[in-house]
Amino acid sequence: MKIVLQKVREAAVKVNGEVQGQIQKGVCLLIGVEKGDGEEEARYLAKKIAQLRIFPDKEGKMNLSLQDVQGGVLAVSQFTLASSVKKGRRPSFDRAAPPEKAERLFLYLVNQLKEKGLPVETGVFGAMMDVQLTNEGPVTFILQDKSGKGDSPQSDF
Repeated sequence: MKIVLQKVREAAVKVNGEVQGQIQKGVCLLIGVEKGDGEEEARYLAKKIAQLRIFPDKEGKMNLSLQDVQGGVLAVSQFTLASSVKKGRRPSFDRAAPPEKAERLFLYLVNQLKEKGLPVETGVFGAMMDVQLTNEGPVTFILQDKSGKGDSPQSDF
């Protein structure tokens, strides 16, 4: 599972010109589910997202988490994060999970975030969406589960 996390002042997702989800201060998550991903990865990433200290404290240092600032989450599925562009000029999506599994894990991640007390808005899974956001900072992180050779579940918790 790969997630692009952007700290935002505001963010919204539209489908056919209609707002489906909208937040103010918080994070916008672009979420790609890969073959082999499961609930363990989603639980780990939800905990990481909720507790990652990326918001400024009174001294302006990144010391506060999404939970600390009671920020919102805009979660948007993005299967292109599971692509490979190593060969040729056309992206390969062989690593992307099948849509049914990807949607199930996307919703599982969303529910894990909600269980941590975070308000979560989403787009429409599989739809063509327009995402608008104001990236504050800019602050952007790429999060990966243990199988993505990124952070390991044992690293911080």
